[in-house]
Amino acid sequence: MNHPLPDDFSQLTDQQWAERLSAEEFRVLRQAGTEAPGTGEYTDTDTQGVYSCRACGAELFRSDTKFHSGCGWPSFFSPADSDAVVLRPDHSLGRTRTEVICANCHSHLGHVFSGEGFDTPTDQRYCINSICLDLHPTTDDA
Repeated sequence: MNHPLPDDFSQLTDQQWAERLSAEEFRVLRQAGTEAPGTGEYTDTDTQGVYSCRACGAELFRSDTKFHSGCGWPSFFSPADSDAVVLRPDHSLGRTRTEVICANCHSHLGHVFSGEGFDTPTDQRYCINSICLDLHPTTDDA
């Protein structure tokens, strides 16, 4: 959607978000939904680049922290910057998980899991919905 970006995303109403995003983007980003596993456009991509928040454009993750976990969603072992995301408890399924939200616009991105034994520097899996991301490819010539 081509709407100008506001300076303060906290001032947007649900109606304004619904106008900026597709119905499915709104359901996942603003209502903490999830896309079906294995259906997202970035699940298996190896393209080098920067992943930004589809709702506000803030940089969230980089391809050099992306790995194939086999979970059905894009997986990263670390955000691009420690302040790029906010982590908060999520009790929505009757068990505690850790929700990952964009620090800039507070949109839902997915969840982070620890201690699963992946061979990554952090032993964390940021399991992020593709629909929450925009990939901006980089080239080696840059």
